[in-house]
Amino acid sequence: QVQLQESGPGLVKPSQMLSLTCTVSGGSITTSYYAWSWIRQPPGKGLEWMGAIAYDGSTYYSPSLKSRTSISRDTSKNQFSLQLSSVTPEDTAVYYCARGDYSGSYPVLDYWGQGTQVTVSS
Repeated sequence: QVQLQESGPGLVKPSQMLSLTCTVSGGSITTSYYAWSWIRQPPGKGLEWMGAIAYDGSTYYSPSLKSRTSISRDTSKNQFSLQLSSVTPEDTAVYYCARGDYSGSYPVLDYWGQGTQVTVSS
């Protein structure tokens, strides 16, 4: 059973960097053909895919967030991380990490973390 757990500060000040880590258990982040995503949901809005890091270390980003987003990993800890720079109150959201299964005809986000609330406020 794959489990994902987000961790990081719940409050970030405007213009600072938001940093979150997702710890994965029950499966390796280097196993083919999985990619590990960050998704967020602002209050009252839908889910927004932010980006992902694949099993081979390749990274993919949403065009709308690419200039502010960086996703990295620590294979020794089986973790992957999100950094979002120059945050504003519009970045306030519940942030989720999830596993994407790309082995089939279409990708499926099959395992999710419980989500962590991040508020951007001074």
